[in-house]
Amino acid sequence: MDNQSGFADVNGARLYYETAGAGTPFVMIHAGVADSRQWNGEFAYFAQHYRVIRYDQRGFGKSEPVDGEFSPLADLTALLDHLEIQSPVILMGCSMGGGLAMDFVLSYPARAKALIMVGSGPGGLELDTPAPAKFAEAEKAYHNQNWDLLAELETQLFFDGEGRTPDQVDPVARQLVYEMIRTALTHEAKGLGKRLPNIQPPAVGRLHEIMLPVLVIVGVHDTPYILAAADYMVEHLPVAQKVVIEDAAHLPNMEHPAQFQQIVTAVLAKPAR
Repeated sequence: MDNQSGFADVNGARLYYETAGAGTPFVMIHAGVADSRQWNGEFAYFAQHYRVIRYDQRGFGKSEPVDGEFSPLADLTALLDHLEIQSPVILMGCSMGGGLAMDFVLSYPARAKALIMVGSGPGGLELDTPAPAKFAEAEKAYHNQNWDLLAELETQLFFDGEGRTPDQVDPVARQLVYEMIRTALTHEAKGLGKRLPNIQPPAVGRLHEIMLPVLVIVGVHDTPYILAAADYMVEHLPVAQKVVIEDAAHLPNMEHPAQFQQIVTAVLAKPAR
């Protein structure tokens, strides 16, 4: 059992990470409205059978933003090198974390063995879908630097989701989501760092290159864009399976951890093609 946590000096930043368990490396990458705590349930559960790794991307959770240009892909790759992980990894990413995981697979196909996209889509995907009405409110709050209101609006958008109210979701999980968003906004307000594209050309035009199995998971209350992105991936990836989780939005693992873990376990148990 290799349980450890700490900070890795990576490309001029200090990234907080945790690892546990032993076996095939299983990397969990959080959403842009979260940090590594998004995976509290999955981290403990999958550590029984895998070497799990989760971390806070720079500007999230315990990983402070720093000045200068950076690539999330370069950060992830350097972190895996720091942890001396050479064998092929399972990658599970939510939202922007899924896009990062896919970019890693495209850049280092020999270093990946499975890809799990949660409420996510390929980089560069543009779809003509309606934007939720609260997006405009969120933009106004951002412009006014009203971080508390913005954190609440983003929690409504991405945790409560389409067609649900705050009283219809788990209050403990909802509070954690609010706290993770509020922390990220505190970092963002510092105005440090310039994110560069992970790969060029973007992933959307390269889905045919991904030959490993891809599991696509979405919550039925997620945004129209994410639901459409899930269908797009299933249509354009060589090997993909979509699972829809009822009564969940953008972070379905936090709403229905047992069901989510069961879905992932079942897919990972299938023999590789």
